[in-house]
Formats: sequence, C-alpha cells, structure tokens
Amino acid sequence: MRQLNRLNQYQRLWQASLGEPQLTSVAEIAGRCICSERHVRTLLGQWQSAGWLRWQAQSGRGKCGQLEFFQSPTQLRTILFQQQLDQGLSHQALELVQIAPEQLNQLLKPFMGGQWLDDRPTLRIPYYRPLDPLNPLDMPGRAEQHLAGQIFSGLTRFQDDRVVADLAHHWQCSEDGLSWFFFLRPQLYWHSGERVTSQQIMQHLQRVIDSPAGAKQLASVKSLSLPQSMCLQIDLHRPDYWLTWRLATVLCLLTHPDDPAIGSGPWKLSHWSPELVRIENHERYYGNQPLMQMVEYWITPQLFDKTLGTSCRHPVQIAIGEQHELSLLRPVSRRISLGFCYLALKQNGALSPAQAQKILALIRSKKVIEELPLEEGLITPSLEMLPGWPVPEISAQEETELPATLNLHYHLPVELHAMAEKLQQVLAEEGCQLRLHFHPAKNWQGYSGLETADIIMGDRLIGEAPAFTLESWLKLDPLWPTLLGEVTHQQLLNTLEQIQCNNVEAERLTGLQQAFHQLMAQSVITPLFNYRYQVSAPPDVEDIALNAWGWFDFSRAWIPPPVTIP
Repeated sequence: MRQLNRLNQYQRLWQASLGEPQLTSVAEIAGRCICSERHVRTLLGQWQSAGWLRWQAQSGRGKCGQLEFFQSPTQLRTILFQQQLDQGLSHQALELVQIAPEQLNQLLKPFMGGQWLDDRPTLRIPYYRPLDPLNPLDMPGRAEQHLAGQIFSGLTRFQDDRVVADLAHHWQCSEDGLSWFFFLRPQLYWHSGERVTSQQIMQHLQRVIDSPAGAKQLASVKSLSLPQSMCLQIDLHRPDYWLTWRLATVLCLLTHPDDPAIGSGPWKLSHWSPELVRIENHERYYGNQPLMQMVEYWITPQLFDKTLGTSCRHPVQIAIGEQHELSLLRPVSRRISLGFCYLALKQNGALSPAQAQKILALIRSKKVIEELPLEEGLITPSLEMLPGWPVPEISAQEETELPATLNLHYHLPVELHAMAEKLQQVLAEEGCQLRLHFHPAKNWQGYSGLETADIIMGDRLIGEAPAFTLESWLKLDPLWPTLLGEVTHQQLLNTLEQIQCNNVEAERLTGLQQAFHQLMAQSVITPLFNYRYQVSAPPDVEDIALNAWGWFDFSRAWIPPPVTIP
C-alpha cells in the first residue's frame, strides 16, 4: 500500500529529531527514508503541499536545509484513518494502524457504532477477539453462531423461541409421524446471484446427516427424496416431533456446495480477515430487507492471559450513534442469559453420591459463586436450569469425607478459571487436593482428558428454543457418555427417543424437565451461574433488543439519518 509506505518513511524521518526542527541535507533525508535523493525531493514536495512539514533547501551540493514538522506520525495516521473510513475503505484503514491493541481500542472508539457512509447506514461493532471460521458443522462460539444465523438459512428457523418456515414456506407431516414434506419457496438465491435448487438443499442435508454431529442430531432420518421439484420429503425410522426444531439449528444451516462462505440469508459476507469482518445486505433475499446496509466487526484484541484462550468478557456492549451522542448512551436492552456455566460430578469413579452432594452443598454454603473475583454485574448465580426448572435442594451429611485427591477438568470461558481456583481452596479446607486441568477450547469435542476427570465444568450455550437445546446437548455432547457411563447413558438416550415420539409439545417439554430434574437431584449436573447481557444506544435508536445469544437482530436495527427531522 503506497500510502502506508509513505507514512512509514515520514515516521522514520520524524523520529530522527522526535519532531523538533532540524538542519539536515537531502542525502541524510534519503538515507532515513531508504530511497534515492531524487525521490526524496519528490516526497518533500508532496509532504509540504499536504501541510505535513516545511522544507527550506539551501543552494549548493551537500548544503543543509531547514526541516520543520507540522504533523506527528500519530496525528497523520488518525487523519488518514478517518479519510479511509469515510470512503468505506475499512480494510485499507486498518492497514494504516500499526499500533498495539490497547492503543487501537482508543483510536477506534470515535468511529464505532452507527455511521452513514456515502448514504449507506453502517454499524461498526468493536469485538475483543478474532472470529472463528463460519462452519455450521463445527462452530462453538456464541458470536459465530449468531453471525451464521444472519448469513445462512435453513429449511426452518427459530423466531421468538418458535419454529417458523425459512427456505421452506410450510411443511406437512403424515399421521404416523414418519414422513415429512417441506414445500420450498420458488425464488431463492445464493449471495453469488445463483438460484438455490432443491437438489442442492437435499445434497447439503445429506452431508449434514453423514457428519458425526449430524448423525446424532438427525439419527431418526431414514432417507431424503424430491417427489416434486419444489418439495423435499424426509422419511424417518421412528417418529421425531423435534424434527423441525433440529432443522432450524446452526448445524443444519445451508451453505453453497462450492463455497462454504456463501449463504442465502439476509446478510452476505463481503470481507473476512483477522482484523475485520464485514457483512452487507443481500438484495435478493426472499424476506424483508435489512434496514442497515453494512455491519462490520472490528477486531480489537484486549490484553489477557493467553494460557486461558481468547474468551473474556461475555456481555455485548455496543455503542450505537455519532460521537457527540456518546454521553447520552444508556442501556436499551438487558437480559439474563438462558445459557449457563455448569458443574458435573462423575459418580462411577472416585466420588460416591454422598460425596458429590457434599461438594454441591459446600459450593452453596461457602458462597463460592457470590465471592468470585469477577467484574460486578457480569454473572448471577443460577437458581434454575431453565425458567421453571428449579435446582433441587441438596442435603449433605457433615461427616461425609471427601477423597484425598480429585481431578477437575474445565474449558472456557475464563470465568471458570476463577471458579476452579476458588473450589480448589474450598476443598483443600476439607482435606481434598483438587488438581486442575484446563482445556483451552469452548467445548469437549476431540478432548481425551475427560476419562480421568472426577469433576467437570463447562459452558452450555443456549440460543433459541431452550428446552430443545438441552435435549440436543444430551445427544451431542461427549460429556454425557463419559459422565454417566455407557449403560446409564444409553438408558437416557432411550428416554429421549420416547419423548421425541410424542406429538404434543407440552408433554415433550415436561418429559425433558423430568429427565433433567433427575440428573440434578442425583447431583450429576448443576448450573452454576448465568451471564448478564446488555446493549447501549442513544435515545433515538429503535429496535435494538437482545436475543437469546446476547446479540440483536441486525435486520431489525436502524440508525437515524444524519439530519435533523422537524
């Protein structure tokens, strides 16, 4: 990038005197700028015309001239940065910013939030870590799952915890629950402009079924077929009245057969790099067009302990508005996450049921969660697994002794690191040495250490349809066969199959609640704490409402135009 090269040359020249006026020669300047004397004369003329400096040459070969600086390299970077942003050249702007992450955060603050660029409403969101690739078959991050839901579509989708049609405009089910018919919308387009075909949808679903996670999630599927050009038929081995829920999950989002970055949702991916992710509205989307035209994630890494991975602060705090409005920001949407961090106790190894109960009782009596050294207002102790699913009371015998040593395995988020250290202290007071094993990932997929775990802690994300999400958790997470043992886990899977065969949703929900109540009553699993999500915006911004992911629907939000409306 020529502009960046010129700026770096100017910075080397400026550093020789730290911006103080100096007497120097063209030859010395050329040496500092690493270019020829002829070229440096051109640079000096350009910089003087731009108002960066003043150069008064003296006649005669080798004579020293007077060099005076008007702008520091830092000031110039900020000016050029804003010019690039105003032109919508976000990627080029980032190339100009070669500074430490904590300095980048300060530089970006005035440019975040809502902006109008060439009459295009744009939302810039500062984000604390690089986003992982958007692979619906393996995407554990909360931010990535939310973003995937904006870019990709499925046969069905979740809306306010209900299942509605998406690529299909409606569906029908046979009386025996074994055949499902999904009638597809006639005009569907990929972000590339190509038509979405019924054959592509069927082939993609078959790839999902053939994947390890899909084989568990869609285990009841027997076959896929196209009895008509715009109708997809799904035949089952056994009834599964969660089927439309399963097809609305991130796992079943449709990607282009030749390019997995291309979807058919309301937003299309236009730029992806470790520093910047940009999505733009999809003009040929079948549904309502978004009210904004671009959303940008600006990756501004914060300083953290790299041994603990890249997860840090959970609440999304987005400033939406012009710079002069920042003092007026106030929270417009808050909610307690339905997802939770959990603690699980393996009772077919070193721990007995009585010992497991004592550990849970100690966590409550010692107020372990309440006294965690975390930012105030970040978490709240869990009293329910889901609303209306209370955690049972735990009674423990005081005389119960704990084993001399236990192994705790836990993964991200880093709040669990504070929880692990606190629990280690509490158990030490009881004569039990707790060995900590940290897995720097967001789930247990591919982790072999669980076999040696006595206590396990992790994070259970819950987006839409919370009860169904917990049903999928029991089916998909490698935690459960390790925690319960093969026989008990198979009994649990049999129970889930009986529940899915019931065509009355309320009765399915009751069955799931009873299954989890039993697991909690047996001290197998307990939720520890939930997170507090928040979005802040100026008073005149509308339709910013937190969803279950702790984000908001990009297609509903809008930014006031840069004019005063009488």
